[in-house]
Amino acid sequence: MPWWSWILIWIALVALSLLFYVVLGVRLFRKFTTTLRELGEATDRFSRLPSPAAHGAGSATGGAGTTMENGVHEAPRPAPGDAVFASPARMRHAYLASKIARQNARRLRRIQRRQDRGQPQTLRDIELG
Repeated sequence: MPWWSWILIWIALVALSLLFYVVLGVRLFRKFTTTLRELGEATDRFSRLPSPAAHGAGSATGGAGTTMENGVHEAPRPAPGDAVFASPARMRHAYLASKIARQNARRLRRIQRRQDRGQPQTLRDIELG
């Protein structure tokens, strides 16, 4: 094997390794830019605090303290972070009011379900209604 063939073999090996590193660098750069773009979108999405109107969107009409479809009044929901700065009595009242609202909603759903099935109502539900 002549001496110049070794030079060609080493040039080919170095060229292939440089090509490999360039391809790896391009892939790494693309993944890095994709990660930065998704990170920017995530920061835009999560940097805004939810508004109190969006917080009460779980009710049927969309607002806190409004009526639901079946006429039950929903208790006003405290704003996020309100429990830290509010008085314990006020938070206890909000908790009890929402508890009673949930119980009434369950009772009305139970009455409606039994009425749809043609089942007799319980005396407790009749006396409360």
